[in-house]
This record gives sequence, structure tokens and C-alpha cells, in this order.
Amino acid sequence: MHIDDLIDATNLYINSEEQDRPQLSIPKEWAQGRTAYGGLTGALVYTAIREKVSNDRLLRSFACNFVGPVITEAPYDIEVEVLRQGKNVTQVIGKAIQDGNVCVMVQAAFGVSRDSKIDVPNTDRHSMRAPTKADFLPQIPKITPKFLRHIDLARQAGGLPFTGSKESKIDGWMRFTKPPKVLTDAHLIALIDGWPPTTLQMLNWPAPASTMSWNIEFVYPHYAFSPQEWFAYQVRTRQAADGYAQTEANIWDSKGQLIAISRQTIAVFD
Repeated sequence: MHIDDLIDATNLYINSEEQDRPQLSIPKEWAQGRTAYGGLTGALVYTAIREKVSNDRLLRSFACNFVGPVITEAPYDIEVEVLRQGKNVTQVIGKAIQDGNVCVMVQAAFGVSRDSKIDVPNTDRHSMRAPTKADFLPQIPKITPKFLRHIDLARQAGGLPFTGSKESKIDGWMRFTKPPKVLTDAHLIALIDGWPPTTLQMLNWPAPASTMSWNIEFVYPHYAFSPQEWFAYQVRTRQAADGYAQTEANIWDSKGQLIAISRQTIAVFD
């Protein structure tokens, strides 16, 4: 099932009367281990949130906590609450709920654009060459996460998971294997989470890992992107100890414009 179909189903769900709402579920092809792919579940909760916010307010920050697994092929619901709508900023929370338990919680902040005397341009750049095709992991049954069939990753630096690398970084590019009709904020959220945690490449054998919290700060609001576009991605491990790691990533569009900063807290069970 294409991501557009899941986004469309979420829009239909959140805009329906409670007694007429269709049932939401995520197919197994979007699985990531024992749960649905976190980038997708975060994106779908965000999709429901976006429906409650006027179009003049642009996404400025996205904060997501993965509380528990979202089981694929099983029904779940989404609840949305507008915390505050001020003159300039709207704050909204959304929850994915399955079997009465909160599995994913998202808080998003939207703000109108304003004239300002403060203008500090971004100076972060990358020197990665543009890819011509995906170059990451083939689809290996019971090894490669199923959701990766939907995302093209082109790695240019950093190791593969469980290869005993001395590094804990990744440089590469990403895009959807089958481009969406229109590339929205929700699509970008789903795309950005496609890379494995940087610390997994330091292990010599498979071990489970899960993202606990994930924050994206968006800095692109005035730009439009092609559905076929490659996005550059560089992530570094800021610190890791006691079974937890903190990582920080920059995301650029194909023209070299920084569009987002992504930070994660990751639990590794090695």
C-alpha cells in the first residue's frame, strides 16, 4: 500500500463523524520489526493534526514519543486536541491508540510567517555527490525491515548495521521509491526516519533498538519540493552511554538548502 493511500485514509478518518469513521490499520509491508515503521506512524498522527490547523500556519516543530509498538494489521485510532491557538502560533497534540493504550504521541507547533529584522542564514553545507540510484540494503527476508521497500536510501559514508564499524555516523540521500502525488510535511516526516540508528553499525551482531523520542525542527516553510526529489541526510551521534544514544541530523533538499534538523533519543538493547 502506497503512503498516499494511508494518508488519504487518515484524512477521511479525522474528517468523519465518530459513528461513521472508517477503521485505521497499517499493512505488514510497512513493518519495522515488531511494530509499524515509526516514521509512518508519526506521519499519520501528524496528518490528523494538520487537518485541525489553518493553512496559513506552517509547521515549525514536530515532537514525537514512541510510547509502545503499533501492531500492523490491527485496528488503531487517532485522537487530536488543539492545546492553544494564539495570534501567531498553534500547538496541537495527537495520539495513536491501540487496544486502549497510547502508542505514539505527537506535539506539533505551527506558526504564521512574520516580517522580522532578524535574518541569520544557515551556514551548514554538505559536499555529497547527488546519487543516481539507491545503494543501501537489499530486501532480505527476516533481516531487512519491510518498510524499506518504500524508501530509496543511497549511503555515501558510515557503516551498515551490525558490521562492527568504528564510526557512528551516516551520510547519504533519500527519496520515496514510488513518488507521492504531492510531497507534504507528512511525507517528509515519514522519509526522514528511514535511516537506521547510527549506533547499530558499531555492533558486531544484531541487537534490538528503538527510538524513544524524536524531534524535527523545520526551516523550509517557503519552499516546495518535487515528489521525485532526493534529500541529503547527515547524522552524527552526539553521545551514547548506558544503553541510550542521542543523535542529530541535518536534512537538505537537492539544491543544498537546509530544510530540517532532526534529533533522536535511541535505546539500544545490546
